[in-house]
Amino acid sequence: MSPIFVLILAVLATTYAGPIVRLAAAPALAIAFWRLTLVLPVTGGLAVWEGSTEHGARSKEHGAADRSVLLRAPFSVLLMVLSGLLLALHFWTWIASLRFTTVASSVVLVSLKPIFVWALAAVWLHEHPSRREGWGIGIAVLGATLIGIGDARLSLGALGGDLLALGGAVTAAGYYVIGRRVRATVGVWTYATVVYAVAALTLAAVALLRNVPLTGFAGRDWAVFGALAAGPMLVGHTGMNYALKHYRATTVNVAALGEPVGATLIAWLGLHEVPGILALCGAAVVVAGIGLTLGNAEFGMRNAESQGKGRVAHDPS
Repeated sequence: MSPIFVLILAVLATTYAGPIVRLAAAPALAIAFWRLTLVLPVTGGLAVWEGSTEHGARSKEHGAADRSVLLRAPFSVLLMVLSGLLLALHFWTWIASLRFTTVASSVVLVSLKPIFVWALAAVWLHEHPSRREGWGIGIAVLGATLIGIGDARLSLGALGGDLLALGGAVTAAGYYVIGRRVRATVGVWTYATVVYAVAALTLAAVALLRNVPLTGFAGRDWAVFGALAAGPMLVGHTGMNYALKHYRATTVNVAALGEPVGATLIAWLGLHEVPGILALCGAAVVVAGIGLTLGNAEFGMRNAESQGKGRVAHDPS
């Protein structure tokens, strides 16, 4: 399946996460826990299938498992555990922020993660976006900022929610950069299952320590849990994790800036949070920045593939 198609579909699947969370009365920890837990039977089953498929392919080619992969496994597992911890913190802080600030402000602030991703990827992965991609990132973040300014609320409660959302941006940046590193050698379903499981267990432990209930909710809450697991989690986050093998972490996160645009429109139509002119202008700027970034990234990937095929065709061996 085309990585660009999967990435666009993943972004569209995340757009209703912010608005629908507002419909639940359950604590933020419970929402985050069930969002992750309900998706594990699906990702776990697919991870088993993925593992058996990869093992069969290696056996046919080499007769045994690749030693280099086995040697990298402990480090990869450690990184996946860290990624799961960061994902748990991301969901906890972001969902909690929705109790104190508007959907648009929360989703926009947490979507500023491309800035943090850019810095982390440059230092750790030595990945730098092209000049055109850099312009696209800057334009998209500017548009997201305009949405946030147009939706600003001057109150202490909103400020606290905004800080929680910003914390969600920092932790999500670490989660995506680690995903970019690990997905080079680990299948998407295996990666998703381990990371989601670690995140769910972490949230369950925190809920236990804080005496936060994880059961006994109304049917409406369970409907929200299921909707979050099916769309934003299974399709959204997993789709972005799939894309991380094909695109830079910054590119994937700029595409994710489409979330506040969709979330703002849904909040407008469903929750009557009417955006101002500035917010609408910001949405248009975000879309332009995403288009510039993804267009350049897709061209670069196709160019790299064509060069690779050319080298194979002219390989004298």
